[in-house]
Amino acid sequence: MFAGKFNASVELDLRSLRQNESSAENGLSLASDPAGIVNFLDMINNLKGDSGRGYYMQMVIGTPGQTLNILVDTGSSNFAVAGAAHPYITHYFNRALSNTYQTSGRGVAVKYTQGEWEGELGTDRITIPQGPSGTITINIAAILTSEGFFLPGINWQGILGLAYPLLARPDPSVEPFFNSVVRQTGIPDVFSLQMCGAGVSASTTADPAGGSLIMGGVEPTLYRGSVWYTPVLEEWYYQVEVLKLEVGDQNLNLDCKEYNSDKAIVDSGTTLLRLPVNVFSAVVEAIMQTSLIDDFSSGFFDGTKLACWMRGETPWRLFPKMSIYLRATNTSLSFRITVLPQLYIQPVTNIDGTLDCFRFGISPSANGLVIGATVMEGFYVIFDRAQKRVGFAVSTCAENGGVPFAEIAGPFLAEGIASDCTRGVSLREPVMWVIAYALMGICGLVLIILLIMLILPCRRHRDGEITDESSLVRHRIK
Repeated sequence: MFAGKFNASVELDLRSLRQNESSAENGLSLASDPAGIVNFLDMINNLKGDSGRGYYMQMVIGTPGQTLNILVDTGSSNFAVAGAAHPYITHYFNRALSNTYQTSGRGVAVKYTQGEWEGELGTDRITIPQGPSGTITINIAAILTSEGFFLPGINWQGILGLAYPLLARPDPSVEPFFNSVVRQTGIPDVFSLQMCGAGVSASTTADPAGGSLIMGGVEPTLYRGSVWYTPVLEEWYYQVEVLKLEVGDQNLNLDCKEYNSDKAIVDSGTTLLRLPVNVFSAVVEAIMQTSLIDDFSSGFFDGTKLACWMRGETPWRLFPKMSIYLRATNTSLSFRITVLPQLYIQPVTNIDGTLDCFRFGISPSANGLVIGATVMEGFYVIFDRAQKRVGFAVSTCAENGGVPFAEIAGPFLAEGIASDCTRGVSLREPVMWVIAYALMGICGLVLIILLIMLILPCRRHRDGEITDESSLVRHRIK
């Protein structure tokens, strides 16, 4: 155990979506674009990076164009780029050099699970060398100050939020990037993502070809087998419904509401599989029971230690598979996505050329279950916003020697599971907004009453002196 921290083909039909249903859960959005606006083959391998440093794509911003690498994040909704120098980035977007940049005069601030930034909202034109043809005008936030957002060793200078408008800051009126692309180009409201960093060490110095972001549909050469879809429950994050978890063949047997507390989302911007604390503890316990390792340090599971083996040894045979059951679009059915240990026991570094060290790709979460890169790297994930669903199929790039690191199976009857595993969980963010605004209104009303009390003539006793009560109010306000 090593103690320490480590930073680690088809084209698009713009006229209509053609559904090719080979099974109840196997719908695809495939077609061709005679105008040549979008060619999915041009988008293959348009991402670089890995789960430890993020997956990013190249974009050209402004007039004349400035080229930046932009992190792909399905867990936020703002398009933001560095607007000032920072020690951990090589260059930034210089607004003064762009003839087409227009400021809105509004400030914006965004906080993530890790890191935050503040900046200025504006608009500008962008082109994507390996994306839809043409120039698109989008809302852009220039990051002027940040904390814990840009990290050592990264090779990106901005973030592309691909979630829904409800998460946009400072409010949902700021149209997100992909909404602008769909509106201005007419492509279907679908994008799909393949992330190819499975098995890549976080200490690798060069960035490999990290995957593909297909805008407008599905590229069938990037997956094998069937595509299974789960409904998007609420259009803010890509919120889905998890029915149960298994470690090996062992069902954790938790109430399904535990898995969805306070939400379960699919988020490419999160490195690990994050589980609610109770679920995480149950998973660790099950792994320790089914693993072939007799005595394992808890430091490995809480992220404070790495596990190291002699170089060339493969530790994955010592660990079980893990499966997540998702509700299918036919809500009486479910399907399961299974990750092999190659996805959640992750290589990060080697020591003196003799030891290979690994980290645990799962962590506890205080704000819901997050299907992050640890799981997504095993699958081709389809964000079919037009039909309000997320699809999973086994990725063609998550394998070794022809053996895939992920599996998918179904259908399974969802009997014995609550019809709604999200009911009764913690309040979601939109509800919290309503409560916050209501409390602000109440506070404002109280403040007005207090001001009126100060302005109105004070009641006096017959001797003309201020009463003790009114005097107290006045002096406390001061």
